[in-house]
Amino acid sequence: MIWIVLGIVALILVWYVVTYNSFVSLNVKCDEAYSTMDIYLKKRYDLIPNLVETVKGYAKHESVTLENVVAARGMAVNARTPEEKAAAEGTLSGALSRLMAISESYPELKANTNFLDLQNQLKTMESEIANSRKYYNGVVKSYNIKCQSIPSSIVASLAHFQTRPLFEITDQAERANVKVQF
Repeated sequence: MIWIVLGIVALILVWYVVTYNSFVSLNVKCDEAYSTMDIYLKKRYDLIPNLVETVKGYAKHESVTLENVVAARGMAVNARTPEEKAAAEGTLSGALSRLMAISESYPELKANTNFLDLQNQLKTMESEIANSRKYYNGVVKSYNIKCQSIPSSIVASLAHFQTRPLFEITDQAERANVKVQF
């Protein structure tokens, strides 16, 4: 009888360790996915001042739009949590789409090779950011399901693993289709 009890305890202990290790693995993947997304976001942040300066030379009276882009970039750079970062990114994306719309009014700007190069870099960067958001949200989804599913939720509760936020678009302007012509 004692061997049966010891066997059950051993099975429970093995299950706990395996489940705990899977949480650790998913947690690290979530951190890695967020870090990768953050790298692409920082690359975009680095492009924005060059883009703003290029537009400034052609569209001097569009200062409010340019200031909004710079302010939105500052908020995004200083955001720390995933929730803050998602909100700031929505605002920044909206400001960037308005900046790109300005170029339609300035044929000389649209023909500027530096501006065209920056637009292409930004377009590529936006694609990379979208892919990294998908990966991050996919990993977080798996982690959150494990945190909330029985019986792994027992381990999550005991080991203080908590669900993580998805990187969601909160700005309605970013949800709308944006027409950007190159």
